[in-house]
Amino acid sequence: MKRIGWIMIVVWLAVMALPTHAATTVVRAILFYSPTCPHCHEVMENVLPPLKAQYKEQLEIASINVLEPDGQSLYQAAVAQFQIPQERLGVPALIVGDQVLVGSQEIPDRFPTLIAEGLATGGIDWPKLPGFKPPSAAVLASSFAPRLSVGERLALDPVGNTLAIVVLVGMIAVAGWVTYQGPKRAAPETTLPAWRQWATPVLALAGLGVAAYLSFIELTATDAVCGPVGNCNAVQQSPYARLFGVLPVGLLGAIGYLAILGAWAVGRWAMGRTAAWGRVAQAAFVAFGVLFSIYLTFLEPFVIGASCLWCLTSAILMTALLWLSWQPGLEAWFSLRRPPSRRDRRRRAQARATR
Repeated sequence: MKRIGWIMIVVWLAVMALPTHAATTVVRAILFYSPTCPHCHEVMENVLPPLKAQYKEQLEIASINVLEPDGQSLYQAAVAQFQIPQERLGVPALIVGDQVLVGSQEIPDRFPTLIAEGLATGGIDWPKLPGFKPPSAAVLASSFAPRLSVGERLALDPVGNTLAIVVLVGMIAVAGWVTYQGPKRAAPETTLPAWRQWATPVLALAGLGVAAYLSFIELTATDAVCGPVGNCNAVQQSPYARLFGVLPVGLLGAIGYLAILGAWAVGRWAMGRTAAWGRVAQAAFVAFGVLFSIYLTFLEPFVIGASCLWCLTSAILMTALLWLSWQPGLEAWFSLRRPPSRRDRRRRAQARATR
């Protein structure tokens, strides 16, 4: 009985060792990239996802953004460690073992062969790069996943993505309506009701609060309070959360809302042409904000596959500001282009005389 027991233990250990051995046969590589590099996007979107789909957990690739300070330091360390010559500097650069592949042509040509050879010889560990820390398993699992169709992205968050599409359609409709109505009504400047005059700073302050919160989330890399609908953390952690991979979109929004508030203050309390230019600037800032919000809102359901209630709230606020600001801004623009009337010249002369 003891002999049978020992045989069973040996067989069990042998069986358990088989999958463990297979799982340890992995090829690991480091990709240096830049978000503003089209060749990097070609490699990251069209070359690596099929390889990941083919080899699954047997292929691990850590991506490092060279526009970030830590990423640039690691890239310089790689240049020194692997003695990359001057004519081969640049991204995308893929390091596999002691091999350095550069460019959107060399990587697809040589990387598949290196993967096959590495798996046949027991795997390739992470390149020996000073300062490099392998990413977590969760980050590696989500990197360079096969590209999803539009339908598959929408299905990731059907409720949130449907809401984002509704907001997107509403923004486009309002933008088209004010654009169509504006030139027809661009006559002498009209006096707006008091509630419309003060609605602008209220909405802009609300938008500034949203943008400030998103800036805090993006700069500190903390989890946001997302609410019952959508997945704002997926949006904030996507590559589209930073403009050109550097400037957080939330921070750009905060700057935009501050510019709108400043232009509104000039239009509200300045006099003459200065006030008119303030209203024109306000309309221009808001129009840019709406166009950029339309772009970001489009990305959420159709590219990222997740929606952010904070972002949608900012988009709605910016659209409301367009409805409030466009007509006064257009009227101010036409008034600036018209030659001053005799009455306007007399008012300006009286204003200068009283100063």
